[in-house]
Amino acid sequence: MARPLLLLAAVVAVLFAASAAAAAQVGDTCSSDGSCGAGLHCSGCGDGGAKICTRAKPIDPATHGTGLPFNNYTWLTTHNSFALAGAASATGATLLTQTNQEDTVTAQLKNGVRGLMLDTYDFNNDVWLCHSFRGNCYNFTAFQPAINVFKEIQTFLEANPSEVITIFLEDYTASGSLPKVFKASGLMKYWFPVAKMPKSGGNWPLLKDMISQNERLVVFTSKKSKEASEGIAYEWSYVVENQYGNEGMVEGKCPNRQESPAMDSKSQSLVLMNFFTTDPNPAGVCTNNSAPLVSMLKTCHDVSGNRWPNYIAVDFYMKSDGGGAPLATDMANGHMVCGCDNIAYCKVNSTFGTCVIPPPPPPSPPKANSGRSGSGGDSSVAMPRSHLSWQWSFFFGLASLVLSLLS
Repeated sequence: MARPLLLLAAVVAVLFAASAAAAAQVGDTCSSDGSCGAGLHCSGCGDGGAKICTRAKPIDPATHGTGLPFNNYTWLTTHNSFALAGAASATGATLLTQTNQEDTVTAQLKNGVRGLMLDTYDFNNDVWLCHSFRGNCYNFTAFQPAINVFKEIQTFLEANPSEVITIFLEDYTASGSLPKVFKASGLMKYWFPVAKMPKSGGNWPLLKDMISQNERLVVFTSKKSKEASEGIAYEWSYVVENQYGNEGMVEGKCPNRQESPAMDSKSQSLVLMNFFTTDPNPAGVCTNNSAPLVSMLKTCHDVSGNRWPNYIAVDFYMKSDGGGAPLATDMANGHMVCGCDNIAYCKVNSTFGTCVIPPPPPPSPPKANSGRSGSGGDSSVAMPRSHLSWQWSFFFGLASLVLSLLS
């Protein structure tokens, strides 16, 4: 009896492996997220808007240890994390404002996003997240009360005790508004204190120490006065940041934004790289989040005193012609964590600069609507359909053999 049961278990394992192997890979056409492999998203970034599988999740750098200073890691960051396409305003009004992301903050965090950009306003006797103008929030620019998203972050931190999240606040609130919401959401439990932040460009605490001491929420504000009055760090005392919008997307240039010190200032030990257009473009971002993003990554590295960015901020982070923002994050982490071109090449328990570079995959045969032409520079190569057909034939052939032994 034991032998048939073991063979039956083998059949189940074979079929499971076949299913995983046959899932569409980066660049393959797809119909939904479920038809793509793990960590991938079915996005309309193929030729003519055709749906293809794109990466949605970077490699977690903590898989190679947490023994480096916090400023030796790179984190995928979403611009206007709360401004979701298709969202309805909690005011009941129709939203007449731009959107920058596709999925909820909870979904973003599950996909490995660790930097969140939030715009906070005093509105309706509370703090709201709005994508607005002139420092005021209106019914048609108000998404939801900030405490809703803060509680999403709190829930994630509670369920994932080894994760660290950074919040960048574009802050239009009056003094005293934010502390009330942070306390009500339960986030103060995880607060990383300003007193522990390096004041002159030195190293941050080790990531493992931030985790063990449960100081896993780093918060920056755009208002300088808030550091003294509310204990919220003034961003540009600790971070250099390049220009956002169209002006920050000029090839070969990486200027600092007006509020930030120069990109090569060594008085700040964190580097934030923005790469998104002034007006969000869900179609154009497919190209922008691909080869141009990787090119800007290298440009900003050179301009920032040979420092790789700690935060890579984009719109529609799951859209690209393949690897996208997760790939750019992996590349920066590779250089900082182990001295390799990609963290996927880091050799476990080896000295810095020891890399294991896999052989290039076989070329894919031409396929209709497989991706945008002329984007280039993306090392995530699609798996050929002929290869997938071969896998199915092999796995089902093996399954048939096992079943014949059972009979």
